[in-house]
Amino acid sequence: MTATPPDEAPQIRVIAMPADANPAGDIFGGWLMAHMDQAGASVALRRARGRVATVAVEAMSFHLPVAVGDEVSLYGRLLGVGRSSIRVHVEAWRRDRTSEEAARVTEATFTFVALDATGRPRTVPPDGA
Repeated sequence: MTATPPDEAPQIRVIAMPADANPAGDIFGGWLMAHMDQAGASVALRRARGRVATVAVEAMSFHLPVAVGDEVSLYGRLLGVGRSSIRVHVEAWRRDRTSEEAARVTEATFTFVALDATGRPRTVPPDGA
């Protein structure tokens, strides 16, 4: 586990709220996964230059809990592009509202498929095209 978040700006930054938590104040994994999916999709749709859909999530690991009030920053890194698929690694980092110290709380690799206007898979355009 790295000691500092990635150098680039996060795809998404959000504050964990009480409605997103269990009675003990820990944030639901599904809430975190939904934001990770959105962050990954942001990277994928920019590369695909259009609509994408999530088709797989690999090896999601929860390292630390997220508490109500934590600031959660989500970073996405393009791993690879296939004919119609795009793989993005997403990391979620938390920062307690009273501290500047951040910790990676979870990570996963998401696979997206580029879609045409009718929702059918389409070829991802060449990089720079």
